[in-house]
Amino acid sequence: MLERLGVGSSRTFVIAILALATGRPAAAVDTPRATQIVAPAPDLTDQVPPGATIGDYVGEDLMVPMRDGVKLHVQVWRPKNGSDPLPVLMSRSPYGFSMAHVGSLLTASYKELAADGFIFVLQDIRGRLGSEGSFTNLRPRKAGASGVDESTDTYDSIDWLEKNVPANNGRAGVIGVSYGGWTAAMATIAPHPALKAVSSQASPNDMFIGDDFLHNGAFRLDYAWSWVTALETDGRTMKPFDFGGEKDAFAWYLRQQDLATLDRQHLGASMPSWQNFVNHPTYDSYWKAQRTTNNMGARVAIPNLIVAGWYDQEDFYGPMSIYEEQEKGDTKGLNYLVVGPWNHGGWRGSGAAYGPYEMGGATGAWYRKEVELPWFRYWLKGEGTLNQPEALVFQTGSNRWQRLDGWPLKRGTATRRLYFRAGGKLSFDAAPRGEAPADSFVSDPADPVPYRERGLIKPFMSEGSSWSTWLADDQAPFTRRNDVLFWQTDALAEDLTISGDIAAKLFASTTGSDADWVVKLVDIYPTDASVPTALRGRQRMIANDVFRGRFRTSYEKPRAITPNAILGYRIDLHSASHVFRKGHRIGVQVQSSWFPLIGRNPQTYVENIFRAKPKDYKRQIHAIYHTPVHASAITLAVVR
Repeated sequence: MLERLGVGSSRTFVIAILALATGRPAAAVDTPRATQIVAPAPDLTDQVPPGATIGDYVGEDLMVPMRDGVKLHVQVWRPKNGSDPLPVLMSRSPYGFSMAHVGSLLTASYKELAADGFIFVLQDIRGRLGSEGSFTNLRPRKAGASGVDESTDTYDSIDWLEKNVPANNGRAGVIGVSYGGWTAAMATIAPHPALKAVSSQASPNDMFIGDDFLHNGAFRLDYAWSWVTALETDGRTMKPFDFGGEKDAFAWYLRQQDLATLDRQHLGASMPSWQNFVNHPTYDSYWKAQRTTNNMGARVAIPNLIVAGWYDQEDFYGPMSIYEEQEKGDTKGLNYLVVGPWNHGGWRGSGAAYGPYEMGGATGAWYRKEVELPWFRYWLKGEGTLNQPEALVFQTGSNRWQRLDGWPLKRGTATRRLYFRAGGKLSFDAAPRGEAPADSFVSDPADPVPYRERGLIKPFMSEGSSWSTWLADDQAPFTRRNDVLFWQTDALAEDLTISGDIAAKLFASTTGSDADWVVKLVDIYPTDASVPTALRGRQRMIANDVFRGRFRTSYEKPRAITPNAILGYRIDLHSASHVFRKGHRIGVQVQSSWFPLIGRNPQTYVENIFRAKPKDYKRQIHAIYHTPVHASAITLAVVR
C-alpha cells in the first residue's frame, strides 16, 4: 500500500509510505483481531504554519472531536478569494500531509479539482501524525453504537465540518489512493447525509488473497519486510530499514534463514505486524475481518468511482474485486469502475507511458480532467451532467478507451483455451494422443527464479529503486533458465483481442509435498522492423500471479501435496483488456519461485513456512502435464 502522490509533469514521484504501524504487545498477536497500539504523543510535523498559502489556496489547522472524545487533526485548504459556498472534498490518510506533500496535491495531483474550487480537508486518521487516539491497521467495522472505526470517524468529521467550516455548501466527498482509497470505501458504511460521493482508488480488499502482503497464500517477502520495518520501528514516522549498504535485495533475503524471528534478529524486538504474519499463516478470522467488502456490506448507498490500474504492482486485486462484489448489491446504479494503463496511483501523474510502452497520450491528465473533475462537480456542486459509463476501461495494445456497461464484458466474448503442448507450443487445439505428456524442471530453493533481472532488484524503498515499474520489465530473459517452462503460439495471422477474466488450469506434480506455481501471460513482440527497436523480441506482461500449492482445496485448512500425484490447480490471473497484434505471439511462462517478491517455499510441507528451518528447503522436480486427460491451459475471454 505504497501511495504515489503529487505527481508533477516531470514524472517525479513524491512517495508517501503507508503508516500502517501496528504495535500490540508481542504476547497478544496470536488473537485474530485487528492490531492496535496506544499512540505516542501527536507528531506536529504536518501542521499548517499560520497564514500559509499554496497557489490560490490558504490553509489552517483544526482539531475535530469524535464521538468518543478523541480529536483528529485536519488541514483545511480553501480558495483565497472564493465567496460562493463550496463542497468539502476530504482525503483521510495515515501518511501525514507535509507542506511539500500538500503543495504537490494542490498543484499537480489535484490540480484540476483545485482550479475548479473545493474546500480540501486533509485528515490524519486516528493515532497518526497530529491526531489523537490509537492506530489500528485496516480497522474493521465495529458493531454497536459505542464502537469507533473509520466509517464513524468519517461520519463525525463530516458532521463537525459541515457545522463549523464557513461557506461550505452542505455536501461532502471523500477521495484517496491506496490506504486513502480504503478509507474512502469505508466512508460509504452508514454514511453521513452530507456525504454525496466518493472515489475509492487502488484500495486493497483482501491482504491474504490478492493485495499487498500475500497472493493466494504466498507471502510477498520484500514488500512486507520493507513495510513493517519502515513503519513499526517508530510509532508515528517512517524509518526505512537499513540493509547495511547491501544494494542487492535478492542476495540479502537469500541469506535470511529464519523468517519467524527475522524482526528480532535485525531489530532487536518483535514487530507486531510481522508477528501477525507469522502467527496467521492461513486464511483465518484475522484476515477475514480486514476484508474491505466484508465491512462495506452488500448494499451500495453512495456513488463510488472505483479506480484501478492494469499495472498496479500493489493493489490491482483490491479495486477490481470491490467493484465486482459491490455490483451484486448495486440496485441504484451507483457503482462505477475506471481501469487505466497505470501503476499504483499512476493516474495522478501524466500516464503517457508505462516503462517503454507508450499509451497514445497523457491518460492520467485526461482522466483527471474528463472523468474525475466532472464526477465531483456533478455530485458535490450539482453542475454538469453525469456522462459516465458504468465501466471505463483502457484497452492496451490498441491504446483506446472503451465505454462499457460493466466489467467484465457481459456479451461479445467467447471463452477459449490456449493449451500447453509438447515442444513449447501453445495452441487453441488440445494435445492429441501420442505427444510427449509433460515438461519438467528442477526447482531449487537455493537458486530461486528472480522476479526481475538481478541488477534491478534493489530494496524497493531504497534510492534508485524502480519498484513501481517492474511489471514493465522484459520477461524474455527468464525463458533462458532451466527452471522456467515456456510455451508460445505461432505468429498471429490477425489481431486477437481479449476482454475479461483470465485463469490458468495447471495439471502438475512434484516430488515434494508443497510447491508454488507462478504463471505469466505475455505478449511477445516481433523481432523485425514492424516494431520500434526497443521493443523487438520483448515479452510484455499481460497477466500474472502465484498460487501456494498447500491451499489447493482450502485457504483455511492447508494440506500437504501427495508426492508425484498429478493434481489440478486453478490459478486466477484476474483480467485484462488487450489486443495481441498481428505478427505477435502469445506466450506463457510457468515457474515455482519468484524471489524475493515471493518468499521461498521449502517444497517439503511444514505447518508454518515462516517457521521453516534450513533443512526443510529441498530441491524437487516439478512437472506440468499436457495430455488429453490432463490438459493444462490458459482460459481467455476472446472478443468475437
